[in-house]
Amino acid sequence: MFFDIKYLLFVGPGMLLALIATIKVKMTFSQYSQVASRLGATGAEAARRLLDLQGLRDVAIEPIEGMLSDHYDPTTRTLRLSPQVYGSNSLAAIGVACHEAGHALQHATGYAWLGMRTALVPATQFGSFGSYIFFLIGMFFHSPQLILAGALLFAVVVAFSIVTLPVEWDASARARRLMVSAGIVSQQEQEDAGRVLNAAFLTYLASAVTSLLTLLYYLYRAGLLGGRRND
Repeated sequence: MFFDIKYLLFVGPGMLLALIATIKVKMTFSQYSQVASRLGATGAEAARRLLDLQGLRDVAIEPIEGMLSDHYDPTTRTLRLSPQVYGSNSLAAIGVACHEAGHALQHATGYAWLGMRTALVPATQFGSFGSYIFFLIGMFFHSPQLILAGALLFAVVVAFSIVTLPVEWDASARARRLMVSAGIVSQQEQEDAGRVLNAAFLTYLASAVTSLLTLLYYLYRAGLLGGRRND
């Protein structure tokens, strides 16, 4: 796959979009990490306030190492925030923290798309690794059947990336609405914090596009697109 120019023709647009998304999210986060909120609350404090007002006092918030490694763990009901978010009072930090709190709210209300994404995690982890094994073996033995098996496994990865889109969009929508009603930021500050969330969403969109294009390449190598057979 790595020496096939057609792989780049298939996946190249997704890789370019991913690069643009990565640059944009870093630039946007860097810009608004320099803008302090009027309230002066840190990301951790903002998330705690939002969760408490929604009755989720049992959801823990703790720091975690890593640049923008923020996430919500539904198995332990824990919000984990990176150093750039946990202790910062910037609009960027508040936006990210409230977004992750939005995932906790999704979990508490039984948001169907989040449940679907969580259920897909084990299969996605296996499919992501297993698909490459089947694909490489299929390429080595010139077996379209093995390549197709890899494509079927990778389809789970594609499904996960697509299901992730409404989950992330909804979490951001909840964050935007509740950070204002909770008095964490003003309406104008919410718009600025929302720009960070919009940039972050582009990374998920790029991941979904890249995954879909990779699956199409697998199907092409298996001979199911364009009448192509692996040679």
